[in-house]
Amino acid sequence: MRWHGKQFIRWDDLDAFGHVNNAKYLVFVQEARVDLFWKERIEKGLKPVFDDMVVARAEVDYKIPITKTNHDYQISIWVSKIGGAAFDLEYEISSSEGIHARLKTVQVAVDLETKKSRRLTEEERAILMEYFEE
Repeated sequence: MRWHGKQFIRWDDLDAFGHVNNAKYLVFVQEARVDLFWKERIEKGLKPVFDDMVVARAEVDYKIPITKTNHDYQISIWVSKIGGAAFDLEYEISSSEGIHARLKTVQVAVDLETKKSRRLTEEERAILMEYFEE
């Protein structure tokens, strides 16, 4: 199952070429991850998760430039891989114009005391499985 959210494009997201700057796409998916694993869970009365994860890798495939501000774009998130200490999230940013970008990030769970990777818990695995797609 995919999670769906919205991203509002602000004026300062645009660069000198009049389209969203490439680095902003990673900000957009970061905000979507916070909505999925924090904001939405809190609104449902659930404990937030993955406050101790880091992004170990990020990939972006740009498809159609985003040029409109004051406009909502859809962001879809799904889990494509679950490992021992890491998991892959994939994203699509789209609008009525089509798919603007496809992204993938690899998150690693970190022990905040040792600053080293740690194993995913069974609870975390269950949450990730809710959004798993091959």
